[in-house]
Amino acid sequence: MVVHPAPGHYSGTLVNALMYHCGDSLSGINGVIRPGIVHRIDRDTSGLLIVAKNDSAHNVLAEQIKEHSFTREYMAVVQGVIKENGTVDAPIGRHRTDRKKMCVTYENSREAVTHYYIQQTYRNNTLIRLRLETGRTHQIRVHMSYIGHPVTGDEVYGNGSPKWLCGQCLHAKKIGFVHPNGQYMEFDSELPEYFTKLLKNLETQKTDI
Repeated sequence: MVVHPAPGHYSGTLVNALMYHCGDSLSGINGVIRPGIVHRIDRDTSGLLIVAKNDSAHNVLAEQIKEHSFTREYMAVVQGVIKENGTVDAPIGRHRTDRKKMCVTYENSREAVTHYYIQQTYRNNTLIRLRLETGRTHQIRVHMSYIGHPVTGDEVYGNGSPKWLCGQCLHAKKIGFVHPNGQYMEFDSELPEYFTKLLKNLETQKTDI
């Protein structure tokens, strides 16, 4: 599901559903196109997303993202075998010729930092946990492709996907933040069925980490 209306996707988005459910109670900081949206995930990425129901909550959450104190952890299956944990610290900006894509560039770009941790290696793939310091558009997908390990199922930055795979294997698994009432809260989301199906198929290809 697309998060907010954009060219080619003016209906059937998460924002359309939120407006139907919440009416005018969503925060208006991001304007009428993105009410309540504190951060977003790509259409083919599964998992958790935070929505603010008023402006004060939105400001508190946005400040935590800005200060890098907002916990965001992802799980992904990537192409190839990664041999050690690492960090990609490479700025991301709009692709020069394909305006729908992002890329690592030092022209008109913004800082982007992604940490990744090996969970399991397979013959031709690696299951990794990722932690974001920044939240740039397509950040994980761009960074993993940049180091030669695109996300499995990524049809834009990778090699496409098996026909039965109904999304890219990138899942927003954990979100942690300080609620406006001062309490730290953390949420965890189970992997979707197509993701676990891929892991099951890879089970016979396990290798030592």
